Formats: sequence, C-alpha cells, structure tokens
Amino acid sequence: MAVDELQAIIQRCQILEESDFRGEDFNLFQVAGQKCLEDGYAAQLLEVIQNEKNKVIIKNMGWNLISPLVRCILAYKQEDDKQEHCLKILDQLVQLCNPKELFLGLLEQIEQTSGEQVCPTVMLLLQPLQTVLLKLQNKKAYSVGLSLAMIMNQLTPLPVPYTKQQIQEDKLGLCRCCNAVVDFAKPFVNEVVKNMEKSSEYNNMELKEELLKFCMKSLKYPLLTAQLEQLEGIEEHPFRHFATEIIDILQDIRELMPLVFLHHKGRRSYWENQEFEDIERKNSADSLACLSYLMFVQHFGINCFPMVFSPSYLLQCNMTHIEVLLNRTEESMLSKGLDLFESCLLRMEDNSLSHQYLEFRDFINVPQDLVKVMTLCPIEHLRKKSLNMLQLFIDKFDAEGKYTLFRCLLKTSNHAGVQGYIIQKIKDQIHLSLTKAHDNIWFTGHHLISLLDLVLFLPEGAETDLLQNSDRIMASLNLLRYLVIKDCESDNQTGVWTILAKIEKNFLKPLHVGLNMSKAHYEAEIKNKKENRREANKSNTVCSLTVSEEKMPAMTTEMQLQVLHSALFTFDLIESVLARVEELIEVKVKAVMAENI
Repeated sequence: MAVDELQAIIQRCQILEESDFRGEDFNLFQVAGQKCLEDGYAAQLLEVIQNEKNKVIIKNMGWNLISPLVRCILAYKQEDDKQEHCLKILDQLVQLCNPKELFLGLLEQIEQTSGEQVCPTVMLLLQPLQTVLLKLQNKKAYSVGLSLAMIMNQLTPLPVPYTKQQIQEDKLGLCRCCNAVVDFAKPFVNEVVKNMEKSSEYNNMELKEELLKFCMKSLKYPLLTAQLEQLEGIEEHPFRHFATEIIDILQDIRELMPLVFLHHKGRRSYWENQEFEDIERKNSADSLACLSYLMFVQHFGINCFPMVFSPSYLLQCNMTHIEVLLNRTEESMLSKGLDLFESCLLRMEDNSLSHQYLEFRDFINVPQDLVKVMTLCPIEHLRKKSLNMLQLFIDKFDAEGKYTLFRCLLKTSNHAGVQGYIIQKIKDQIHLSLTKAHDNIWFTGHHLISLLDLVLFLPEGAETDLLQNSDRIMASLNLLRYLVIKDCESDNQTGVWTILAKIEKNFLKPLHVGLNMSKAHYEAEIKNKKENRREANKSNTVCSLTVSEEKMPAMTTEMQLQVLHSALFTFDLIESVLARVEELIEVKVKAVMAENI
C-alpha cells in the first residue's frame, strides 16, 4: 500500500541527520508520495506532512511532490475533498520547504504546462510562488524577473479574446489570469516604491528594471492585441482593468512619463547579438505604441499627464507609434493606429501644422502607410477610416505643407484611385486660392505649374493602360476643365495657359491616340466573342481570372462580354470629357484672338 511505503521511508529518514540524506532517499520519497496522491490518499499524505517530527524531511524533500500535486489538483473537481486536501498539502509545502528549491519546482511546473492547462496552472501557483519569492533573500530581483518572464512567455501563445462574447466566456481563462498576475506583482511594486528614495541600492534598481520589463511585455501582449473599447453589458472590462493596473505600476515606479516622452533616446541594450537586439527593439516599439494608445485614446493615466505640450508636439511624439501600428496587418493594431492618429489630429486646428514637419521621416511615411491600408486592407471600415484620416491630415497643414504632401503622394502612390483622389484635393486647393481675397502662391503661378506637370500627363504616353488609370485620367480632365473655365487667359493666375502646348503634347494628344487604340482593341474583342459564342456555349468554355494571387470564379462568355462593354463605356466617358475640355480651350483661344484683332 502506498501509505505504508511512505511511512517506511519516513521512519528510516527520521533517524538520519539532515546532512545524511541521499539521492536514493529523495527518489523513494517522491515515488511513494506520488503514488499516495494518484491512489487517492491525499488525506493521509497531508497528515504525514503536518507531523512535526517530519518537518526536516519535508523541508528537504517536499518540493519533489509539486509536479504530481499540481496534476492531481487540476484533475479533481473543485468540490472534491481530495482537491481540498491537495491544496492544503501545497500550502504546507510552501510554509515548510526550502524556498530556493521550491521556487525552482514551482517555476518548472509553469514552464512545462501548455495549451488549455496554462492559465489554470499559473493561477494555481501564483500565490505559492509569491510567498516563496517574498522569503528569498539572495537574487530576489532576478527571481522575480524570471518568474514574470516565464509566466508571460507561457501566456503569450494563447489567443486573446477579442469580441464581447469571447471576453465574457474567457474560455482559456486568460482574462482572469492576466489580472491575477498583476496582483502577484503588487508586493514587489510596493517594495520598489517604499525604497524609491534609496534607489542607489543596486538590488532595488534591479527589481524596478524587472517590473518595467514585465509592464513592457504586458503592453505588447495582451494589450496590443486586445479590444479595449468599453463594451455594453460588461461592467468591468478585464483588459481595461489590466491596462489600468499596468499604467499604475509604471506610474508608481516613476517610469510612465519617461516612456511616453523619452523613448527616442533609447534604453541601454543588453544584447551583443545584433539579431536579438533588433527583436528587442521591435518588441519595445510595439509596447510603446500601445502605451501611447492607452494614454491618448483611452486616457489611462491621463490624470498625471502634464497639460503643457502643444498639439503639434504631441503629434510629433506619436507619429513613430502611429507608423508602427499602421505597418501591422491585424485589425486590432490597425484600428489602434488609426484611433491614435485621429486623437492627435483632432487636437489641432486646420491649417495650423507647419510644412517643416514634413522634414521628419514619420510625417512622410504615415500618409504612405494610410494609402496602403486604403488600397490593400480587406476590412472595409478600416479602409474608410484610413481615407478619412488622410483627409484630416491634409487639412491640418499650411498651404506649403499641403503642396509638398500632394507632390509626395503623387510620386509614391501607384494606385490610380488614390492619385485621382489627390488630384481632386489639388483642385479644391486651387479653387480656394482663386476665390480668396489674398493670393496663395503654392496653388497658383509657377508652383502650380510644377504640380500640374505631375498631373496632366500619361505615364506611358499613348500606350498607357487607360482602363487601369481611368480614375486618375478622369480626375485630371476634370481639373483641366475647371482651370480652363475659371482662369481667363488674360489673367492666367494658375499658369495653365502658359503650359497649354505642353499639356496638349504630353496629355491630350496621347490620350486621343490611346482612346482610339483601346476602343479598337475592345471592339475587336467583342466582335470575336460574339462570333465564337455558339462554339463557346457548346463546349462550356469559361475564362478563369486571378486577382492578387487568388483565383476568382470562372467567367462565362456572357460575363466576359459584360466586362468588355463596361470598358467601352469607360472609354466613351473619358472621350466625352476630353471633347468638352478641347471645346472649352478652343472657345477661350478664339475669344482672345478676337479681342486682339
């Protein structure tokens, strides 16, 4: 019987001095104790451990029972008496065992767990681990840091609940576990706070550094991925509570403001390996971006934020974080990036942002990132919000800033729809310049001529794909039509009449040729499809289409004809606007000639 075997080993060890315990004794004690637990004799094992005569034995050997003990606790149901006995055994081991050995035993259990058992195991061992760490005298900071790092490494592979239903269900227990980990860290935070005035003590500085690492990891996971908006029906959002606690820790250890404002100075790297250093830098960038989102969007910790900074400075500080978030593909992170950008921009008045800010790399990169989200993101509401943020960003710049940004986006964007949008915005600025009492030199005269050179031309001349570039071409024609109507040749405020010959050569004439070629090609294709329709129907021939490496549903002959007719309609539309533009130019030129005569 397992209990008899255990009693025999205990009796043999009772007569030995502590220094005489051998490896064989440890193994026999572990096997017998494990058998007691597995056979359901937890109550008898508890009696053995509580026996004062066995105190020395348990102190040295008890930690070997941690592994089978954890398995049994997790296997038993909560109401089971056997689980209660096992929990009491665990409590006794925490009180009696050598703290160093028990610390390693507890950490080993956390390290070995995986999958659905991660959160239950961590939550079971947090309190024992905290008690043991508080007993440690040597290398306490290192041990606390190792514990927090191990726990976070085990939690990180778990999916973060995102929807309201997932958060309420908390299937794997991650929400509860994260907040339990914060409670686990609080005594060590209090210790740092208490000794803050004695910060010259090396150990205290080490402990503070370990707590800072924990906060940075928590910002990256789970907070960067988590949905942090207040949800109706959830009285206390677990991740919002967790975020509040992390911000409070950073504030308590006096690291919140340095992280928000002094991150660009960088922290000392501990890695000699460049690859590891790059990984740490990326993780740090993610964490800091999440921290800015928490402060400026969700307003966590805003009560300790100094209200002395200009909106433009806050935007400048956050542009790096916005760029980090917009370069991610996950919905939660893109959404945080757009929300942070919006929060910063809404603090500013229109036309108040100096063009000089465009000398900063981030101020050029972020609008380009917005364009990528607008054109590549599969999530519709994020695409729409990106477009709104681009417009808001443009609105905040002064005239020279808008001008510079337009030039940049026209040169860097290869998407015809985006180019068409920018050309429309250029038209709006020209209209403001022509209707305002004071002149705007950036959207009239030689500056505008330089901008028009980027707009009123075909990238590949007559061979340009007119269908693919139709949005850009239509926007350009509408702009030219507006300029011809609004700006008289005698005034020539925009300079369009100065470069009319160049526009005809680089834009209008190649467009005529391209339209003729394209229409002839598509009309021939339609004729060919109609002639072969009977044979195609007989053989059930279909055409396959691939978009962005994804195979689309097969196209029948009728569907192909619809596409071809749609293309012809687009060409007719371009041709009609082109004819109207040329008609307006001719009328204006004849009127000037008549006046001269």
